[in-house]
Amino acid sequence: MLEYIKGFFELVKGLGITGKHLTKHAVTLQYPEEKDVMPERSRGVVVLLSDKEDGSLNCTSCLLCMKACPTAAIIIDAPRGEDKKKVLKKFELDFSLCCYCGLCEEACNFSALKLTGKYEYSTGNKDDLIWDVHKLQDVGRDVDYVDKRKKKVKKVAPKPTVSEATDEIKPTQSADKIETKPVEIKTDKIKTDKIETPQDKDEKPKTEGEA
Repeated sequence: MLEYIKGFFELVKGLGITGKHLTKHAVTLQYPEEKDVMPERSRGVVVLLSDKEDGSLNCTSCLLCMKACPTAAIIIDAPRGEDKKKVLKKFELDFSLCCYCGLCEEACNFSALKLTGKYEYSTGNKDDLIWDVHKLQDVGRDVDYVDKRKKKVKKVAPKPTVSEATDEIKPTQSADKIETKPVEIKTDKIKTDKIETPQDKDEKPKTEGEA
């Protein structure tokens, strides 16, 4: 009998604790109406990143991510073409094998892979967990990232400054070695008109008698 009375008091005590939270807001998120925002460095679904300017795939088929994957979840097929450059024909990622270690992102030197905060990719079919290059790129188009690639920049020759320009101009002869020739002025061709003054008009030519 005492056990039943003790159990009754424990039940009332538990209902009292539950009753305190009936009028309060729920602590947990009401999924799927409410979705949690994952932090930047969370390890969710892996995506392929595209160039921010032209939208092309950043992947260069270097195979570093496939070699770094410890569970062989990444499969890449990139044969060399006629120009001896690799052409990406197949890029598959099996999320049923992925352990979300992040080694593929660390091995990539071309900002082509990233583990995002997206987590809604559960399915009842195992084959749907194998994503090809098109789906990986489409899911990652809205993912922001820091581009760490070293792009080739065309170098433009700088314009020479005033000091550099004057240094390049060198005289062909020094000042002490320059030969100077006197300039001859021909005076016989220069016609000078005599200007008559009032005194010249008053003076008359003297005759022999006056002299």
